[in-house]
Amino acid sequence: MKNLVQVAGIIDAEEAKLLSAEGVDWLGFPLRLPSGKDDISESAAIKIISTLNTPQAGVLISYLTDADEVSAFCTELGVTAVQLHGDVEVEQLRKLKAKRPDLYVLKSLVVREDNAEELLALVDQCADAVDMFITDTYNPATGAKGATGLTHDWSVSAELVRRSPKPLMLAGGLTPDNVAAAIRQVRPAAVDAHTGLEGPNGRKDLEKTRRFVAEARRAFNDIEAA
Repeated sequence: MKNLVQVAGIIDAEEAKLLSAEGVDWLGFPLRLPSGKDDISESAAIKIISTLNTPQAGVLISYLTDADEVSAFCTELGVTAVQLHGDVEVEQLRKLKAKRPDLYVLKSLVVREDNAEELLALVDQCADAVDMFITDTYNPATGAKGATGLTHDWSVSAELVRRSPKPLMLAGGLTPDNVAAAIRQVRPAAVDAHTGLEGPNGRKDLEKTRRFVAEARRAFNDIEAA
């Protein structure tokens, strides 16, 4: 998996159709959030996911930490990829991979101001149990570990890319204006956007989405050509 563009926080079928038409590869559905404030109902997400055609795919974005619960929820939704943002024990990651070798498992690496060494150690510890890592940004004001709209020190993500034997998706405050620079510095296999593509009404904006995809594709191509 490389040169992927993901957009998270899908709110309805109309938004999913817009993103698909603009060439977004993966659509992320944050569900059963700790806050209880999901962007979309599970039944609506299931309907949207069932309409996606390969190579486009729906991704469960989850804070669940139990392998059996994650597996069952993925089956219910009909997804083949899951992004785990909770504090999942390595044993649970290995159990999930053993139970569901068909699932593409992404594990989050939440970048704080002073935890680079901790994240590097985590990569060493669980790289054999996941298919991809995803970096995101911690918000110290709210305690949020994703969808913060905040960037982090990209040099940390770049070091994680160099360290990890598995591909890495870069997330955290990415917009049409900064995604190309982020890709060139970090050299990730994929990028993810959420709040950075939203308009004042909270919906994904067509022009922002179009620019984000174009800028990401251009930067990925530049890296491959270098």
